[in-house]
Amino acid sequence: MTTLQPHIWQQIIQYVVANGGQILRPWFSQLQPIALDHGLLEIQVPGAQEQAYCRQHATGLFTEAAQAATGRLVSVCFLPQSPQPPAPETFAANPFAQGELLLLNDDYTFENFVTGPCNRLAHAACLAISDSPGKTYNPLFIYGSAGLGKTHLLQAVCRSVLLRGPARIAYVSCESFINMLIEAIQLGRLHEFRYRYRQVDVLVIDDVQFLSNHEQTQEEFFHTFNTLYQAQKQIILSCDRQPGEIPHLEERLVSRFNWGLVAGIDRPGYETRVAIVRKKAAARSLSLPEDVICFIAGVIESNARELEGALTRISMLSQVLEKEVDLALAQEALGNTARRTSEVAIEQIIDSVCRRFGVRLADLQSRKRTKSICLPRQVCMYLARSLTRHSLEEIGGYFGGRDHTTVLHSLRAVEGRRQEDAALHSTLEQLSQELSQSRMAGPVAGKSMASRRSESAAIK
Repeated sequence: MTTLQPHIWQQIIQYVVANGGQILRPWFSQLQPIALDHGLLEIQVPGAQEQAYCRQHATGLFTEAAQAATGRLVSVCFLPQSPQPPAPETFAANPFAQGELLLLNDDYTFENFVTGPCNRLAHAACLAISDSPGKTYNPLFIYGSAGLGKTHLLQAVCRSVLLRGPARIAYVSCESFINMLIEAIQLGRLHEFRYRYRQVDVLVIDDVQFLSNHEQTQEEFFHTFNTLYQAQKQIILSCDRQPGEIPHLEERLVSRFNWGLVAGIDRPGYETRVAIVRKKAAARSLSLPEDVICFIAGVIESNARELEGALTRISMLSQVLEKEVDLALAQEALGNTARRTSEVAIEQIIDSVCRRFGVRLADLQSRKRTKSICLPRQVCMYLARSLTRHSLEEIGGYFGGRDHTTVLHSLRAVEGRRQEDAALHSTLEQLSQELSQSRMAGPVAGKSMASRRSESAAIK
């Protein structure tokens, strides 16, 4: 058995960091090479769950990395460490039959959740529910794109409720709910299925958009919802869109989802992203200079999950290269994820709208509410939301520091008006097409925008 040379392992990890994308996980920094013998690279992973994940998702990535580093045909296998007894702090609850555990991620607590304008309402609602399940905000419907913290909040509620005393909680993904219903029907155990979900104190279902096109599951869920609601039991749902936007969902379910509180989670603004990076780094005991924190928050604009992935890359590269984390190392680790200059910038959008409507940047940033100014401002916000990854909070900042509710109102106003106004619809289509085609012309647009900023400053 041949020990893998350190520089080969460094090259493998560098390849994985550069090409891993969404596959990377925080515990990847704990991976260790065991041996490279007869064309087989053995890699040690923390445990059986990590082994299963690597086998399913990371085998191809590490195989490519090993072959690139060695220049030979190499295969990869993952071996867990010696089994250890479960840690006493492992959090589990047993709301149903013996052996059926509700497993919660130890990191998904209220203390570890970073709040900001993008998620404050959903966070406050979850805290209120933890204090009195079934009494306030019932049902609670949380919506937002992937990676914004919906599952984190759902599990935080479950954990908090269980810490307060015995409770029967059903926490399940919508896909699992559908599959269990199908299995119950096939085995003639529908009565057991109904009892299982209609006798709980808290029902939490993740990703309810998957109810779409499942008529029988919608029927079953409708009656389960009614039973729990009438018994004042808490219902919490998460989705990637608002209730009315779920396709092929029965109107009676849409209505019930809107009975309580519908709270959206938006993409985090820059300040919130900085706070997330700090908290995630501290949780890993990873020391980051301030310029690295700001760099990560500036490069990764989408969600907390990708911010955590960025920290994983940096941590892995730091360990394998045996270097302290600095800006150069962070730039190397995140080289493939840095913002592309070809993306549409808000500056380009504002510049195009100003020329199309004959207004000035100073007017858009002012408090003027005349129609000639209000419409172009709303169009800018609408296009910024459609063509960039900026949050509502960030978009509002470009227009005199308006808050996210103002931006949301503008989006709805433009969407409603474009359906009735053919001329506006045509203008929006033309602007979108022009901006999409001019993505590679960022520097030119930037110069034009700079001149407009100078004009704005001179006016003020």
